[in-house]
Amino acid sequence: MSSAVRIVGALGVASLLVVVGVVFGMAWQTHRDSDAQPPAPSVVDVGFAQDMSTHHDQAILMCTSLSRDVAPRIRGLADRMTAAQAAEVATMRGWLTWFSLPVTTEHPMSWMATTDGHSHAPTADAPPMPGMASIDELDRLAAAHGRDAEILFLQLMIRHHRGGLDMAQAAYNDPRSSSPTKQLALTMIGEQGDEIGQMTLMLRERDAQPLPT
Repeated sequence: MSSAVRIVGALGVASLLVVVGVVFGMAWQTHRDSDAQPPAPSVVDVGFAQDMSTHHDQAILMCTSLSRDVAPRIRGLADRMTAAQAAEVATMRGWLTWFSLPVTTEHPMSWMATTDGHSHAPTADAPPMPGMASIDELDRLAAAHGRDAEILFLQLMIRHHRGGLDMAQAAYNDPRSSSPTKQLALTMIGEQGDEIGQMTLMLRERDAQPLPT
């Protein structure tokens, strides 16, 4: 299959998934209307959808930039992550599109507050969201091959997933979250928790350890 055909196919799937997300948004509003609740999503619903979409974007970038000469198990895991996270991004951006909201924000993590009300917004020297890789790390991954690429990918993705878990758990536990947000966050918690376990075992097989959080 040519690259052009694969790209066209991927774009078609992405467009379909956005439509699915919009449909979920319609269902979300209908459900809330039927319960006589305000139809608009909460600040947590919006912030989580915006930030987790961007967080997923980087995971997809890492998966697609991974060298093709890595072990089949790692290549297969990366491909499954790409498919799953692309679908979740389309769903979240479909929600935002349905409610005529921006798909990104200038103030990442402002929605994620602890029970004492302190913000988790990033500081100047911290990544914009938990677990995110730096530009230098992304460049290193794109240039790596073979075993070096495998180890760096697993290390970066474990840290990335742990950050995503923190965000999903915060959304799931926040009383301001709607039912659709909680359901999606719970799905992410299960998927990414399982993948962290798989990747940790793969790292051990290569006599390597996860990066510090």
